[in-house]
Amino acid sequence: MPINYEALMAMKNIGQKYAWTDREVMLYAYGIGMGADPMDEKELAFVNEGTYTPRPLKVVPTYASVAAWGSGPGEMNLNKLLVVDGERDITFHKPLPVAAKITADSSVLGVFDKGADKGAVILHQTILRDEAGEALATLVASRFARGDGGFGGKSEGQPEPHAMPKRAPDQTVDITTRPDQALIYRLCGDRNPLHSDPEFAKRAGFPRPILHGMCTYGLTCRGVLQTYADYDPSAFKQHAVRFSSPVFPGETVSMDLWKDGKVVSFEAKVKERNVTVIKSGKTVLA
Repeated sequence: MPINYEALMAMKNIGQKYAWTDREVMLYAYGIGMGADPMDEKELAFVNEGTYTPRPLKVVPTYASVAAWGSGPGEMNLNKLLVVDGERDITFHKPLPVAAKITADSSVLGVFDKGADKGAVILHQTILRDEAGEALATLVASRFARGDGGFGGKSEGQPEPHAMPKRAPDQTVDITTRPDQALIYRLCGDRNPLHSDPEFAKRAGFPRPILHGMCTYGLTCRGVLQTYADYDPSAFKQHAVRFSSPVFPGETVSMDLWKDGKVVSFEAKVKERNVTVIKSGKTVLA
């Protein structure tokens, strides 16, 4: 059935309850490829709490993207076979704890009609709060519903993409993915068979299962952590991307980065296919 604009805009879901322990934060870090080198102490700090000399376990900032997986404004009745991530923008109000009980407050911010044969974009927000009610992170996400356009809604008003520097990149980082990475990452919450079932992927128009967009999002966080944040999660104030094409597990993601003051701009492509997969990336550092 076609999108009901008024009903979608009114959707709200307050006080959704979630919790995590160190197991979940380590699984997420491993799911985005950290710890591949068993001697890399900087990455081990995110995936291993069992040390001879005690040290605090670190939490990847973008763990916020899965900390309340399944939360949202409510059932939108979209064609799930044709829904993909469009953008993700997380503002970090404080570093995420290793373990927590939280609530998630979700609401719809905007619905945009790209046309009957071009799909629709739904923009929604989720605020993660700790037990004291203080905000930990604010997540703004867009879903690109490829099969749900043409409902007669407005097309203007979407957020403008981050403007990229015109000069050559200040740094380039290559991040490899594993052929089985989507099977690991899906254990963080997103069990969409698009990332695990060859038949489902083909019916959705892909030759094989694709990597989760949010896993690629985590990879870009890794890229900034290792270049301009000295592996310090507290350095992140904002991390935003626009998804432009999927990654297939096993491919190498090449990130170009530019640093201007506290702002790190970045884009990423798949080296094997020379296809841009992330556009208009932006990290704001403390």
